[in-house]
Amino acid sequence: MSAEVVVEAPGAHRIAGHTPRDPGPGEALVAVHAVGICGSDREVYQGNRPEGYVRYPLTPGHEWSGTVRRVGTGVPGGLVGRKVVGEGFRNCQVCDRCHAGETTLCTAGYEETGFTRPGAMAATLTLPARLLHVLPEDADLTAAALLEPAACVAAAALKADARPGERVAVVGTGTLGMFAVQFLKALSPAELLVVGTRDDREALARRFGATGFSTKERRLPGGFDVVIETAGSADAARTAAALLRRGGRLVLTGIPAPGAEGLDPTDLVVRQLEVHTVFGAPPHAWAHTVRVFAAGLLDPLPLVTHELPLAEFSHAINLVGAGDPKVGKVLLRP
Repeated sequence: MSAEVVVEAPGAHRIAGHTPRDPGPGEALVAVHAVGICGSDREVYQGNRPEGYVRYPLTPGHEWSGTVRRVGTGVPGGLVGRKVVGEGFRNCQVCDRCHAGETTLCTAGYEETGFTRPGAMAATLTLPARLLHVLPEDADLTAAALLEPAACVAAAALKADARPGERVAVVGTGTLGMFAVQFLKALSPAELLVVGTRDDREALARRFGATGFSTKERRLPGGFDVVIETAGSADAARTAAALLRRGGRLVLTGIPAPGAEGLDPTDLVVRQLEVHTVFGAPPHAWAHTVRVFAAGLLDPLPLVTHELPLAEFSHAINLVGAGDPKVGKVLLRP
């Protein structure tokens, strides 16, 4: 019998039988190959996700890959059998932000797969076909399950607008940080520094293209043209800003805990820093990610350390929050 994870309420979940939902007009039914777990899934389970950004009971799972099995009316039949990943934000497509391509800023309100709509911790997922991005026929679906966090970083890299020969840096050495290294490396920087809190991440950072590595406790250089922050703390944001030259470009992707003290506005103004933020990935960032992945310039597999069945959801959640340096990306396999 096929199964799904259902989080009934914070701290309470069950493994239930799963019945695929037939795709309606404009929809596709996808057989899920793998689904990733990130910190936001842990927030869902613990009950500390901000109000309005989760709806219980819920099947989580917003990082996934799979194969299209059926499509509804109005969807090209050629999509059946194709390997795909999919956007999570269920944007309205009619507001001014959606028309501008800024679908993560949709003014109709927040709706996202795995948070307010059923997610991919199930045998199948039915969603609007317009959210799907088709992968090459020979794509590795296990690696592709990580393309959602990669797309969020792609949005940051596009906003950073790094150019060949510039000095660039990444603050943070988790999944997002390692993707940021890969996206920036593809742009041929003169220097690519990675700053983290764990020396054991240096080898992986250099494997992905870093030319330098440091922990924030050491004296850090300055004068960088571009810095992408992925660590999700106010301290990391300040470290990232300090690395920049005057007029440099900073992109923040992490979300600190509520009440965190932010960047010094005087410093931002006097140094004329250009600051961007990212929450989710719009369609153009997804398309960019799939192109880079298909070209072999993005290698997610070294980030995966655990693959578990859906029945081990609680164990997977504990692994993600244990702080064990041996735990990287955890995948569930329906």
